[in-house]
Amino acid sequence: MKIYTKTGDKGTTSLVYGDRVKKNDPLVEAYGTCDEANTMIGLAVGHLNGEFFEEKEAICAAFYKIQTVLFHVGAELATPKGKQVKWKLEEDHIAQLEAWIDEYDEKLPPLTNFILPGGHPAGASLHVARTIVRRAERNAINIGEDVSPSVLAYLNRLSDFLFVAARYVNLQLGSKEKGLHEE
Repeated sequence: MKIYTKTGDKGTTSLVYGDRVKKNDPLVEAYGTCDEANTMIGLAVGHLNGEFFEEKEAICAAFYKIQTVLFHVGAELATPKGKQVKWKLEEDHIAQLEAWIDEYDEKLPPLTNFILPGGHPAGASLHVARTIVRRAERNAINIGEDVSPSVLAYLNRLSDFLFVAARYVNLQLGSKEKGLHEE
């Protein structure tokens, strides 16, 4: 099987079930942005190679689970209106994010002001992933009422988790947060 098909050479792509749409269709923008976020999470995990902290394996396992779910979110967004979604987000997926947010947030110093995104390359990559997920959420909202409320809730919670995860990774790797207006 070749990696190229030439079917997209005229600016269209296939959704689930084979329906063809323009590559700038709002559905493609939404699931493409999820793919972009997924890739940035992978970059963050890559930056953790060679690093060590006590709960590294646990948080990396969370990232891998999130990456898998993001593929499914993309598939749900790529399913045309009126067609059966092959894999749907469940409340458990959202609840898992909330549990991870609570778990890692408890280990962080409280926020006293806005922080500037950055820090260790893994933490900075998670901050970038957070902003990409926010864009995916906005893109999904632009699709309208055809988007599952679970997709919107998952993306919203995922951006919260990535914020907490970025702070946690930076803390574990000794990268001090810089607050807004700090010298």
